[in-house]
Amino acid sequence: MSELTVWHDGSCPLCRREIALMRRLDRRGAIRFVDAAAGEGADCPIDRAELLARFHAREDGRILSGAAAFAAMWRAIPALRPLGLVFRSRPALAVLEVLYRGFLRVRPRLQRLALRWERS
Repeated sequence: MSELTVWHDGSCPLCRREIALMRRLDRRGAIRFVDAAAGEGADCPIDRAELLARFHAREDGRILSGAAAFAAMWRAIPALRPLGLVFRSRPALAVLEVLYRGFLRVRPRLQRLALRWERS
């Protein structure tokens, strides 16, 4: 089994929900989740601002960003493993990365909506 660390933005309402779901699905405890917003990312060789701007993971010592990090996380969770394996191929990963970059453009608006929903 590979060693996987995932850094997430614990101050982001979208990220909190997603990571909560991933923690529930990770019944084997295969993933080490690190809240970069809380300053827990000190063991990562990437700048904290960059950690918060994009999703990052370290799989077997290799740093992954964006779509590749999501695919690594999915591979570590049995229920999502087939999806993670599909995105191991370069063409599929390239498509997922384009979608992820599109998401990053709308992420601030989605965060504001999620915050309003949390407060109501």
